[in-house]
Amino acid sequence: MGDPLERLGSEASMATESGMKSDLCLEIDPPLSETVATAEDWRRALSKVVPAVVVLRTTACRAFDTESAGASYATGFVVDKRRGIILTNRHVVKPGPVVAEAMFVNREEIPIYPVYRDPVHDFGFFSYDPGAVQFLSYEEIPLAPEAASVGLEIRVVGNDSGEKVSILAGTLARLDRDAPHYKKDGYNDFNTFYMQAASGTKGGSSGSPVIDWQGRAVALNAGSKSSSASAFFLPLQRVVRALSFLQKSIDSSTDKPKAVHIPRGTLQMTFIHKGFDEIRRLGLRSETEQVVRHASPPGETGMLVVDSVVPSGPADKHLEAGDVLVRVNGTVLTQFLNLESLIDDGVGQIVELEIERGGHPLSVSVSVQDLHSITPDHFLEVSGAVIHPLSYQQARNFRFPCGLAYVADPGYMLFRAGVPRHAIIKKVANEDISCLADLVSVLSKLSRGARVPLEYMSHTDRHRKKSVLVTIDRHEWYAPPQLYTRNDSSGLWDVKPAIESIGNSGLPISQHIPLCHHDTEPMYEVNLRGVNDTASTMEASSGDGSQNDFGSEAKKQRVEDDSLDGTVANGSVYGSESKSDDAMATDNTVLRDYEGATALPANASLAERAIEPALVMFEVHVPPSCSLDGVHSQHFFGTGVIIYHSSSMGLAVVDKNTVAISASDVMLSFAAFPVEIPGEVVFLHPVHNYALIAYNPSAMGPAGASVIRAAELLPEPALQRGDSVYLVGLSRNLQATSRKSIVTNPCAALNIGSADSPRYRATNMEVIELDTDFGSSFSGALTDEQGRIRAIWGSFSTQIKYSSTSSEDHQFVRGIPVSAISQVLEKIINGGNGPALLINGVKRPMPLVRILEVELYPTLLSKARSFGLSDDWIQILVKKDPVRRQVLRVKGCLAGSKAENLLEQGDMVLAVNKMPVTCFSDIEAACRTLDKGSHNDENLNLTILRQGREMELIVGTDKRDGNGTTRAINWCGCVVQDPHPAVRALGFLPEEGHGVYVTRWCHGSPAHRYGLYALQWIVEVNGKKTPDLNAFADATKELEHGQFVRIRTVHLNGKPRVLTLKQDLHYWPTWELRFDPDTALWRRDILKALK
Repeated sequence: MGDPLERLGSEASMATESGMKSDLCLEIDPPLSETVATAEDWRRALSKVVPAVVVLRTTACRAFDTESAGASYATGFVVDKRRGIILTNRHVVKPGPVVAEAMFVNREEIPIYPVYRDPVHDFGFFSYDPGAVQFLSYEEIPLAPEAASVGLEIRVVGNDSGEKVSILAGTLARLDRDAPHYKKDGYNDFNTFYMQAASGTKGGSSGSPVIDWQGRAVALNAGSKSSSASAFFLPLQRVVRALSFLQKSIDSSTDKPKAVHIPRGTLQMTFIHKGFDEIRRLGLRSETEQVVRHASPPGETGMLVVDSVVPSGPADKHLEAGDVLVRVNGTVLTQFLNLESLIDDGVGQIVELEIERGGHPLSVSVSVQDLHSITPDHFLEVSGAVIHPLSYQQARNFRFPCGLAYVADPGYMLFRAGVPRHAIIKKVANEDISCLADLVSVLSKLSRGARVPLEYMSHTDRHRKKSVLVTIDRHEWYAPPQLYTRNDSSGLWDVKPAIESIGNSGLPISQHIPLCHHDTEPMYEVNLRGVNDTASTMEASSGDGSQNDFGSEAKKQRVEDDSLDGTVANGSVYGSESKSDDAMATDNTVLRDYEGATALPANASLAERAIEPALVMFEVHVPPSCSLDGVHSQHFFGTGVIIYHSSSMGLAVVDKNTVAISASDVMLSFAAFPVEIPGEVVFLHPVHNYALIAYNPSAMGPAGASVIRAAELLPEPALQRGDSVYLVGLSRNLQATSRKSIVTNPCAALNIGSADSPRYRATNMEVIELDTDFGSSFSGALTDEQGRIRAIWGSFSTQIKYSSTSSEDHQFVRGIPVSAISQVLEKIINGGNGPALLINGVKRPMPLVRILEVELYPTLLSKARSFGLSDDWIQILVKKDPVRRQVLRVKGCLAGSKAENLLEQGDMVLAVNKMPVTCFSDIEAACRTLDKGSHNDENLNLTILRQGREMELIVGTDKRDGNGTTRAINWCGCVVQDPHPAVRALGFLPEEGHGVYVTRWCHGSPAHRYGLYALQWIVEVNGKKTPDLNAFADATKELEHGQFVRIRTVHLNGKPRVLTLKQDLHYWPTWELRFDPDTALWRRDILKALK
């Protein structure tokens, strides 16, 4: 594994990153040497160098190879002023798509484009237009690799720790340090020496020139050791060679720039330099040592030894770890530089290697491979995943052959299946995948919603294959699969559809992708293993990166039904509604066999037996591209209950800590029958903590549909303190579990505070508390002895704040009375008063819920007396509710509601329409009464007590549907939406306009690069007001690619801000996501993109 003390000195991340832990280390003190340069010499040198050093602001638009998507600072310096060439590190130029700007010392900022990044060594070049620098006089910094020597006094000039210009002094202590090893699964340089000095460089100084007193660059700063002041510098010999090729290429181009070809060869093997003392222990013969010492330069201390060989590479089966290199093509070689020069100049040729293995001389012939041929220059983006051929860098790290289908970022579809980053895809839909072209070919045959098996391998468990189920996105969460190809002429990655339709048949055809080399299969024995189902937290979300407890604790075992692999036709998985007698007999046999095999335990309660056919386990995934409404995780688990089941529609209820938003993929696994089918969110209650999910009974086949039954709801009479109930739910392996409990509090009022990133929180709710339960991750239902549902045992999300900067997400479970659920269920079945929604092919009018958008909380009458409540009202309220003995007070009004400017914090609500109220259900009953009236009265007559004075107010109510947020726009990598209720509950909306709320942002986007983060409103775009999403869409449609945009924002705390942002339509087109009730699908439409 990598040395935890060594790190890329590289980029100062624009997001907060934790530093690596320091440990004890051994430092080599630099030798003392007499300083020959005076202070005046250094002053003159620095006056020439500093203007040529630039601050690089880079944005990696996609994860690729060893790098993740993100924005960062680094350093570079001009090495060719006339041609416009800037030298910096490879990990700054990035192996994948990058957008970058260079800022000179006088604050002139110009765009720069990558023209070369070395496949192995840590250097690369950016190009720029020299004419774009108008106000600065500067000169290029000459490269002098031959000037480096032990004891040389040097200066490191760059952007250290985010400072604009930093000059650090040091002395070269070593020229033959091993290349630093940063990460076991990331970029590492190899087959080269590094220099070392105690200059103390930190983040942001990557790419800084290491200069001598004459103003020459003698090395390139690359990394540092976090536990000390040691810094690591890359020698410049290979940089000079690459720069020469680059300059010749630019000079030879007449009109348009062309991609430069810098010959680079490889044997796909790693050497390390070992001293003669250790090589003797490896078996080096004394006569060989004598020959080598005699042929080598004076002062040579060792030889090159094979450290590793990449499988299926040119040197595989020829060389092995521990081999000592003696000669190459008859010449004694002991230095990396000489070996690499020979290999780079011999691409396509055969080299003769003379080695010693355990004291036995051997001679092998190895073909020199073109290093660029195994360096990926294209990738596939599908459902947010980035997949490309395995690079030489990662093949060396993981010991896999180059070119395999490598997952640089799992995105959504692969994450949903449990495929991790760095995985190697081996099979999809039972077809072998040996390269990216094979994967595209398989994907072109799959339709939306298809579920197929996928096999992958991981370097952490390399000797086993893992098998998972991948679900092709049914909704248009992401763009169709796209193929990006690097274009070194433009510095961009050209994009085109990976799969296209031809003619009117709509048959998919895959785009041209480099052919596979099927002779690079790894030679490993593998074993199959079950599903590796993991959950991870979302990054680049709305500010909350914590993991939901359902996603981390409540795992379940997936059970698949082989009969569902067929094509659905006429609403049946069997292809036809009419069946033969043999088919019917088979169905009956399956049903009888299953019923006999899954009998409940003999000691199961009657309630458990009755409710078990209605229990269902939910697995919910939220696409990162549309993580709306402040949802705080990407993966949720929870138990629900089926409350309606017919031949045409099934409905299940579950808490909103499991199904938080409508923009999600829901899978249902039933306790009574081994099948997993998709569900659709049809109703999210705007106040109460429950959601209704529809499923298609025909998807589980006649056998399954006949086993499943809906639970019977028993809303009346309400539970009382001391009542006995059965808490029934599902365990992780879908087994029904129950226990008898006692109701300790049937009307406990919730008081959940707002999270740092506002998300749904239950308000104006009374819940049921029990004496005993199964813990905070167990959900289900509360039933009577006959199994009738008295309440849903649901999960609630909350956030515990330890300080102003420290908080932690928690969850708890409570009972939710079914009275509100039964009312909504009746309206869905019989037809509601709201817009229609397509459910299983049938349009059904959905209910609207009338609510008073005021957050209330109860206060005991004993305390209310101290606030001026009269004895008369106390007697009235006690008579109305002798159990609760409380009065409702106003905590706040939702911003933008009809009650906002009428009710104030602390008001006591005594009566509604002259009827005393003591609990939340009284308010809801008054709202329902308005809907039953013949006239269109939407107002409530409230009697309140404000500061000891009784008054009457007419307060309007609002109607809300159960759709949740159904529209969002992604602009420059930030997702904007209408402010959801949790935001409005904070009591503030900007006066300038409040319809464009930033709910999340994406790593590597312009929003990330320029700091347009979540939890704020966009109120102006280039001076144009954006009060709603329509105005925002119109304003952004007028913006062109590369245009700087002036944005005015208002934060949740009310603080205004103005920032500028450069639009990038190449990598981040503007698109809109809408829910279409006519098709029950989420549609993705492009609003602005490059033509």
